[in-house]
Amino acid sequence: MNTNASQQRWDVLLIDCHLASMDDNGAPYGEIRHAALGWKDGRIVFANAMHALPDLPQHLATRVESLAGAWITPGLIDCHTHLVFGGNRAQEFDLRLNGASYEEIARSGGGIASTVRETRSLSEDELLAESIPRARALVADGVTTLEIKSGYGLDLDNEMKMLRVARRIGETLGVTVRTTFLGAHALPAEFAGRQGDYVEHVCEVMMPAIAESGLADAVDAFCEKIAFTAEETRRVFEKARALGLRVKLHADQLSDLGGAGLSAEFDGLSADHVEHTSIDGVQAMAKSGTVAVLLPGAFYALRDTMLPPIAALREHQVPMAVATDLNPGTSPMLSLRLAMNMACTLFRLTPEEALRGATLHAARALDLDDRGRLAPGLRADFVVWDIGSPADLCYWIGGPLARRVFAAGKNVSG
Repeated sequence: MNTNASQQRWDVLLIDCHLASMDDNGAPYGEIRHAALGWKDGRIVFANAMHALPDLPQHLATRVESLAGAWITPGLIDCHTHLVFGGNRAQEFDLRLNGASYEEIARSGGGIASTVRETRSLSEDELLAESIPRARALVADGVTTLEIKSGYGLDLDNEMKMLRVARRIGETLGVTVRTTFLGAHALPAEFAGRQGDYVEHVCEVMMPAIAESGLADAVDAFCEKIAFTAEETRRVFEKARALGLRVKLHADQLSDLGGAGLSAEFDGLSADHVEHTSIDGVQAMAKSGTVAVLLPGAFYALRDTMLPPIAALREHQVPMAVATDLNPGTSPMLSLRLAMNMACTLFRLTPEEALRGATLHAARALDLDDRGRLAPGLRADFVVWDIGSPADLCYWIGGPLARRVFAAGKNVSG
């Protein structure tokens, strides 16, 4: 091999494996059997059958490794989490099991308000120390990209503290973290009885400062009877649009306030929860390309009975993502694979739909077009699994299945 060709060698080539590429190649899961995966400088350069390799493996890459029939999928993407927070709400779990409703707990000063108190009390380093083990658990389970929302600070300094911690988590673990400003999450105690003033504060004080800081990739709101009205949410979204920030929405979780349609109206990246979304909301999402993010962990923890409109979402070809909704109150879930299992067992997604929801569609919900599939040119974010078929990822309830997790071609699984 000449010197010039040697310098062009790929960094690593994995051979003797099977790919669940999630590409649209006509096979379930985008399967490619007896395949190879190669990458260079953090980008995939080959993802195809071994017989399509342009040369002998040892001539192509600096390092060649046989996986002896292991499966590889794109790195999982958790597109809705609240994992930066202080304390926990195990006591509220106890209260709910003794008959208290989520709304009753929230109105009595528990719920989000209690997490706000705990989160505000911590320094940035203390908050990072409490939060990073949760992120490590997700990564160990195959997550290479995750979204982290603020919303437990509810004042400018603490919201920015949360967003900085989220960014530090990505830097520390070597994975991608997308950050979302969720100032319109709950009414802080200092604005009690003055919700309109707080919305004004979010729009005119907090959002401009956060946009200028560059700490947020998107803006979210909790549009619900116990949180913010559709009119208040609209004002937040109008300000976000004026500041050049994309939007997403906690929509129609507990009631139908038209949240999915509102997110779609503003070309929202996603409408999340959507248990009570109407057919009009589904049609609006289909027209705008807004992703429906399914959060079965909260449905399970709250013992909800209203299922998302899965059949309508399928009929209108609305992309369905799956996420953990990792948070201290209603979805203390540390496994995206468990969310995938619940999406199948509770919402009746197929295993292929669930895996697409945690890869391809989750990437779309975060406005990321460079991941979620295994294809040349995309980021080398992928997982090597100890499984017999892709369906195993949804079949097994818990347990370690990820052999190695790679983000931009680097092993981040420890």
